[in-house]
Amino acid sequence: MTLAAPPRQRPLSRALLPLGLMFFAVGISVAVVFPFLSLFLSTAVHADPVQVTVFLIASPLTGVLVSSVVGRVSDRWPIRRKILVGAALFGVVGSLVAMFVRDYWVLFALCMTAYAFAGSLFPQSFAYARQILERDSPGQAAMGISALRTVFSLSWVGGPALAAVLLDVGGFRLVYGLAAATYALAALISVVWLEEVEAPAPSKTAEPSADAAAGPSAGAAAGPRWVLWLTIVAFVLMQVPMTLGVQALPLYIEQDLHSDASRAGLILGLCAALEIPLMLGLGALTTRFKLQTLILIGGACGTAYYAIAWVAPNLWVLAAGQVVNALFISAISGVGITYVQNLLPGQPGRATTLYTNTFPIGSIVAGPLFGVAAHFGYRSAFGMSTALLGTGFLLLVVTAMWVRPSRTATYPTR
Repeated sequence: MTLAAPPRQRPLSRALLPLGLMFFAVGISVAVVFPFLSLFLSTAVHADPVQVTVFLIASPLTGVLVSSVVGRVSDRWPIRRKILVGAALFGVVGSLVAMFVRDYWVLFALCMTAYAFAGSLFPQSFAYARQILERDSPGQAAMGISALRTVFSLSWVGGPALAAVLLDVGGFRLVYGLAAATYALAALISVVWLEEVEAPAPSKTAEPSADAAAGPSAGAAAGPRWVLWLTIVAFVLMQVPMTLGVQALPLYIEQDLHSDASRAGLILGLCAALEIPLMLGLGALTTRFKLQTLILIGGACGTAYYAIAWVAPNLWVLAAGQVVNALFISAISGVGITYVQNLLPGQPGRATTLYTNTFPIGSIVAGPLFGVAAHFGYRSAFGMSTALLGTGFLLLVVTAMWVRPSRTATYPTR
């Protein structure tokens, strides 16, 4: 009798190198455009406030719908690499058109079509990475995902500043030209360096002991469908403060803490600088601790930070709170992706899309809450954020009790 050969293990760096370049290109393509989108619409396109609002609401909503459809399709056939190439090319087309066209309705149609499909590049990149890492280095998949999320964060460190320089030098044509170039680079990497992966085959039954050797970052066992959806709701509730807090921070510093509003940039920069090592550190901890534990610690830190910001008497207290804020963001943005993927181990496309859609949905919810804060005072934005995070944290506590270690099981999808 012959023993079956163990699964082939490849060096993690070999899988991460092309994927890291891919994620950096995807990150730059978004980071140079997104922060200046409202400015582009207002000054270059000359859209009125109503048109800008409609554009900023319709764009993420359409992206959510398209990404959801693409996510489901990508889990049924072995076409994920083709989707990456197609989404990147849609980004190239959209950016090239935006370089020269200044008609509002043409650009609106573009955001509902080409850019909506280009938006699926982010979740599909994580879904592809999950399949590759599970195949080549299954015990380090969560750490690899966190590392790739860190690369995406790094692109946001320099992307907006680079876009600001390009705006001063040549205006929005250079900004969208750079976006087109980085989308083209992502397409080239997908064609030349990435291989096609098989369609994932979801398993129907749980095998609690099947993944014992893979460590505590293993997937989740089958459970009630409400566990998956409550987990997504919890992440939405935690994403809202990330947008609301950033929107309210300059005005809060100026009107409530009686300091210069420009100090908001220093606060946000400090948080971003702390996120990078923390995200890598949490990724390394996924090989030793359960994902549930790390996620719950992150949720608790988020609740603590916004409570601190809510009652902060001065800027120094707010600055000191960035340590727990960075830990919160690192856990939710880095480990959170793998956590949701583990809830649907046979459907990485759908799982990643469900997670990434929590950000645009959270941004939409943050809009009216910002209006409430403008009426009652910007300190109230952090009070509302504390309540949202506390609720999301409690939901995660409840749902985490139903998550059991197993890589083979999935939640019912119908």
